[in-house]
Amino acid sequence: MAHVITRPCCNDGSCVSVCPVNCIHPTPDEPEFLTAEQLYIDPETCIDCGACIDECPVEAIYPDDQLAERDEPYLQINADYYKDHDVDGGLVPPKKAPPMPADKELHVAIVGAGPAALYAAETLVKKATVTVDVFDRLPTPHGLVRFGVAPDHAPTKLVERGYLSTANKKNFNYFLGVQVGKDITHEELKQRYHAIVYAVGAATDRRLDIPGEDLPGSISATEFVAWYNGHPDFVDLDVDLSSERAVVVGNGNVALDVARILVTDPDVLAKTDISDHALQVLRTSNIKEVVVLGRRGIAQGAYTNSEFLALGDVEGVDVIIDPDELVLDPESEAAGDDIDSTIGTKIRLAQEFAERPTTEGNRRIVFRFLSSPLSLEGDDKVTSMTVSKNEFTDGGSVSRTGETYSIDTGLVLRSIGYKGHADAVPDLPFDDDRGVVPNEGGRVLDGDEPLTGVYVTGWIKRGATGGIGRNRLCGEETAEAVIADFIDEKLTDPSASREDVEQLAADRGVHLIDLEGWKKIDAAEKAAGREAGRPRVKFTDIATLEAAAEAAE
Repeated sequence: MAHVITRPCCNDGSCVSVCPVNCIHPTPDEPEFLTAEQLYIDPETCIDCGACIDECPVEAIYPDDQLAERDEPYLQINADYYKDHDVDGGLVPPKKAPPMPADKELHVAIVGAGPAALYAAETLVKKATVTVDVFDRLPTPHGLVRFGVAPDHAPTKLVERGYLSTANKKNFNYFLGVQVGKDITHEELKQRYHAIVYAVGAATDRRLDIPGEDLPGSISATEFVAWYNGHPDFVDLDVDLSSERAVVVGNGNVALDVARILVTDPDVLAKTDISDHALQVLRTSNIKEVVVLGRRGIAQGAYTNSEFLALGDVEGVDVIIDPDELVLDPESEAAGDDIDSTIGTKIRLAQEFAERPTTEGNRRIVFRFLSSPLSLEGDDKVTSMTVSKNEFTDGGSVSRTGETYSIDTGLVLRSIGYKGHADAVPDLPFDDDRGVVPNEGGRVLDGDEPLTGVYVTGWIKRGATGGIGRNRLCGEETAEAVIADFIDEKLTDPSASREDVEQLAADRGVHLIDLEGWKKIDAAEKAAGREAGRPRVKFTDIATLEAAAEAAE
C-alpha cells in the first residue's frame, strides 16, 4: 500500500521534509518545484509510514485504500509523474538557521496579509528577537485564501490553521483596517522599522484589448471571483446571468473556477462559504452553458490536471470536448510516448472527457482550443463574441487561420492573468511591463542598487505565477534576506518607536483591528455558518466587520 496526494495539494512542501525515504517530489531544492502543478508520491518508494498525512496542511494525502471514488484517478496521476522522474533515498536536509545578533531586536513591518506575507512572517517570528507587525487595509487577513480560493474548495482553505499559529506568536501583531500610503505613510514606517516587506499581490487583471471589451456584460474573472467570495470592494458588482451562455476567455485554474461556479447547483454552493449576495444572484441564473476559450492547444492548457479532473465530479454538468480539437503542437507531437508526464496526463484526461456520454438536461462546460476572441458585439450590452480559429505553425507558435465563428453570449469573463500595479506601491520603483517591483531575492532595487530595508514578496515580487505553495517559498526567501541583512548590519536602526503606531492610526480616525478583533470576526462568521449549515457566513460590509471585531465576549 502507498499514500497518494490528491487535488487539495497546496505545494507548500511541508510533507517533503518528514518523508524518511524522500518519495515526495518535486522538493523545494529541485527547479521543477517552482512550476509544479502539485507534489507527487512515488508508489514504488513509499513505505506507508503516514508521516506526510499529519504534516499536510490541507488534508490532501490518503492511503491508497482509503481514497474516495472521485480521488481514485490520483493513483495514476501520482504514478505518472515518476515515469520520467527519479527518486533518491534520504531526507531533504534542513537549512541551518543563521545566528542573530545578541541583545538586539529586529522590527519588521509587512504590508499585506495574504499567504506570501504570512509565510514571510512565519519565518521571521521563529526568531524570538524579531517583532513582526502585519498591516492590511481590510479588516480581515489571509488575502487570496479568503477572497480567491473557490468556495467549493474548502480543503485548500485549511492552510489558514497555519496562519493562525503564526499570528498567535507573542512577537506577531495585526494592524488590520490600516491602509499604508493613506493612513500611515511609507516614510513613517521607515522611521519605525528596520525593514518593510511589501506583499500587496497583483490585483489588476490583464485586458484583452479588443473592440467591445468595455460593454456591460464583459467583466474580469478577478472581479467575479472577488464578488462571489465576499470581498467588500465588489459586493455591488453588476453580474448579469440572464443569458443562457457565458464565455470565459483563458483556461487557467481561475477560469475553471469561474466556469464551475457558474454551472454548479446553487443548493450545493449554499453549503459553502460563498457570499450571500452572490448565492442569491446565482439562484436566478439562466446560464446553461459555459464556453472556455484557450488560445493554444490541449498540451498548453494552463489549468492543472487536478482542477481539470475535478470538473468531471460536478453533479449535473457535462464536460464537452471535441476530439478533433485535441491538436498537438509539433514538439508534443514529435515527443510521442516520451512526452512530459504532466502534459501526457493532461492529454489523456481530455481524451477521456471527449469520450464521455452526455446527459439530456445537464448544464455544460465546453472547452474550445486554438481559439482567440476578436471582438465583442452588442449595442447596450454584450450579445455575442467573434472568435478566430488558430493553428500551430511549423515552429510551434500560434497563428490565426483567417477563419472565424460567432458565439452568442450575454456574459464574457476575461481570465488571462493578474498583474501588479504601481498604485499599490507608490513609493517604490516599478516595472510596468512585468507588473512587479524590481528586486533581487526580495530586496527592492533602485537601478542596480538595493534600497536599504525595503523588500517585496509574493506576486508583486515575481509576477502573478504560482499558488499557495510557491508563496511559501517566496515568503521564506524574502524573510531570510531580511534576517541576513540584519545580521550583516545593512539595516538602519529606527529613529522612532513602533509603539506609537496604534495611537497614530487612532488619531487619524482609523478603526484598527488587532488579532483579537480578527478572532472575534472569525468566530462570529463561523457561528452564523453553523446556524445555516455552512463553514461560515462571510461578513461583506466594513461596518459589520468592525462591529464584530468590537463585540463583547
